[in-house]
Amino acid sequence: MSDGLKLGDAVLLYSPDRKTYLISLTEGGKLGTHAGEIRHADVVGKRYGEIVRSSTGRPFVVLEPTLEDRMMKVRRLTQIIYPKDAGLILVKTGVRSGMHVIECGVGSGAATLALATAVAPTGKVYAYDREPRFLEIARENVERAGLAHLVEFKVRDAAEGFDEEDVDVVLLDLPSPWEGVPAARRALRGGGRLASISPTFNQVERMVATLQAEGFVMIETVEILLRHLLVRPGKTRPFERMVGHTGFLTFARRALQPIESPLEEAPEIETP
Repeated sequence: MSDGLKLGDAVLLYSPDRKTYLISLTEGGKLGTHAGEIRHADVVGKRYGEIVRSSTGRPFVVLEPTLEDRMMKVRRLTQIIYPKDAGLILVKTGVRSGMHVIECGVGSGAATLALATAVAPTGKVYAYDREPRFLEIARENVERAGLAHLVEFKVRDAAEGFDEEDVDVVLLDLPSPWEGVPAARRALRGGGRLASISPTFNQVERMVATLQAEGFVMIETVEILLRHLLVRPGKTRPFERMVGHTGFLTFARRALQPIESPLEEAPEIETP
């Protein structure tokens, strides 16, 4: 049997009408909800999976927050990278424990949480943004998740370059991501991976052209669509609403030497 929850632990409270609340347990803390107030003291000592009741008697399930919960509950001033996109970014770039990663265009820090979780416990995320106020929000979100020791925040524009060398992965979430490609190329180790997210076709076109000009290989762009289902006996169907578009994901890898296409290598054949 696991020990009960204690002060400082993170908790996701789930109500029967599917509303959720993410809190860190504090001395004397209280949470106001649509179904009454919940005292943090009533949660302390419980185990994940147990029930706590609000001041009106409504039950809430005490759950352990996942990375998705933390990402979707960050305090935000900007649009975030959604879990569906962050998941593919982690898989395609191969971010794992011990790696060093640059993230440029941190925004509110949702993707920073995903990267820091992946590189833990010995890796490092170098989080760049040109807006100090965005970095402060991201720093607060990262600290709240207990990941601050894995992230170093820096105020700088991507065009000015990065301090790090031989990093494993660079993630660009910028209005003009192509401006960060030269700096990313210099910072990446040979074979290092780059990922970028952009909302429009025009951005993707220019980004891919820049990647090609900078000698990156295995360039591809994809879009991830996520559709939820309304599951009911005998009448299961998709929900009427969905987030139809978040962004286009572009991936590439750094080659240390230029590569010629087969067409350029093949000799020209004259016909009579």
